Amino acid sequence: MTRGRDSRACIVVACAAVLASAHGVSGSARAAVPEQATPTVWLCRPGLAHNPCESSLATTVFDPNGKTTVQRAKPAQSPPVDCFYVYPTVSAQPTVNANLAIDPELVAVAENQAARFSQVCRVYAPVYPQLTLSAIGGSGAANPQARVTAYTGVLSAWKEYLQKYNKGRGVVFIGHSQGAGMLIQLLKSEIDPDPKLRQRTVSALLLGGNVTVPEGQLVGGDFQNIPACQSAAETHCVIAYSTYAQQPPPDGLFGRTRVGAGPNGTNLQVLCVNPAAFKGAGLLQPFFRTTPFPGPIGAAAGPPPTASTPWVEYPRLYRAQCQQGGGFTWLQVSDVGAPGAPRYTPRASLPPNWGLHLGDVNLALGNLVDDVRHEAAAYRK
Repeated sequence: MTRGRDSRACIVVACAAVLASAHGVSGSARAAVPEQATPTVWLCRPGLAHNPCESSLATTVFDPNGKTTVQRAKPAQSPPVDCFYVYPTVSAQPTVNANLAIDPELVAVAENQAARFSQVCRVYAPVYPQLTLSAIGGSGAANPQARVTAYTGVLSAWKEYLQKYNKGRGVVFIGHSQGAGMLIQLLKSEIDPDPKLRQRTVSALLLGGNVTVPEGQLVGGDFQNIPACQSAAETHCVIAYSTYAQQPPPDGLFGRTRVGAGPNGTNLQVLCVNPAAFKGAGLLQPFFRTTPFPGPIGAAAGPPPTASTPWVEYPRLYRAQCQQGGGFTWLQVSDVGAPGAPRYTPRASLPPNWGLHLGDVNLALGNLVDDVRHEAAAYRK
């Protein structure tokens, strides 16, 4: 699996800028976070008339032996827990912070990343004033108030969700890239210090966001009380990783911490939890949409696979393993499929230092859904 090079410098700079502020809002900025009384605009919420997180899950499965079948999974009628999903950087609006319009990019990213979780949880996804692609490709990423504005939208939505919709249910946090950075800050500020909310946390899937831990430890960097998940039956824990097809280059954007030492001067590393390690011998369950993604991200991601269904799956094609080297910790994704097996290799016209960032979620989407399914069952017990 390889990546080409890309002349879209703004997207590459955007990625680096998101990483620079991946842990949300700085301590000084947190104090300036205002209370936001504006009601949340929900991209996904149970009962919405047009809910992209409850779209069709029909999937064409390309088995390695050449057999093709169609599976028609559906959202659960009464799932036991909720999912609170914060999407990555996708907005193509020309401003520093996006407004709360539900643009095609938002619908597409919810369909791509969040919809399959509707099989195991009720999905809530707020529209938030994220830093846009154009902003973080220019001067916007250096604007602390712009980051505060983005985080304030997520924090306000979380508080509204708790007050109006949660009703004591367990919650799975799901975020990718900028969305993971927003959730890291939310967990650090609102969940990690609060025993009651920690108890209500089923798990947190924080992908492509550089969650930190002390070297060789499971907890103690970003979170003092929320550890890395070690089994499918464990709850109140974190699954985090960034994917590469080979060891990251020295200028890799993901997998290496960009913050100082942790508490008591401990050295920090980026956390890697293999979502495929809990069952299936590390084999990934990739799910990809067959609809082209709109906007600049879609142009970078390249053409989607082809099938008559909204989804395709390629079982037993990729294996994942957490690896360390050169100061990086990453999820190594290797093609282990038979030479003649059907395959879709995600490609993007982006430099190698991106790794497989655009595929962080979809390369392991089936595993992540299964992990949440098992965690939700354990949480109920």
